[in-house]
Amino acid sequence: MLKKFLVLSVIVAACYACNNNETKTTTTPDTAAAAKTEPAAGGSANASKNPDYQKGLALIGANDCLTCHKVDETSTGPAYRDVANKYTADDATISMLADKIIKGGSGVWGSVPMTAHDALSKDDAKAMVKYVMLLKNK
Repeated sequence: MLKKFLVLSVIVAACYACNNNETKTTTTPDTAAAAKTEPAAGGSANASKNPDYQKGLALIGANDCLTCHKVDETSTGPAYRDVANKYTADDATISMLADKIIKGGSGVWGSVPMTAHDALSKDDAKAMVKYVMLLKNK
């Protein structure tokens, strides 16, 4: 119970710290994740039925990804759609991007470093990358 309270407190603090003076709404984390990561006009409407999309979206919503990333807008980090449009969705690229999620890094999208997520499994990181790749403009 205490662990859940601490995790929730950290999430609330991170959201508060990253406030961009946007209008505040009350949503659950899963609702907020889904609202921020639905495919926009350029993405495939059928992508949301893909199991990779669903698993990746759930993992992104359960982690701190939405603190720095949005689907169509550059925030602290690049927009997911920009990442999808930059890279091909082949196995080598998915593995390389999954490693970047786990190890962190900087330089590709600017000087702000991405925090390492070393507690994340390689399979989960790959699922997140596959979700992002499904946001590619067709």
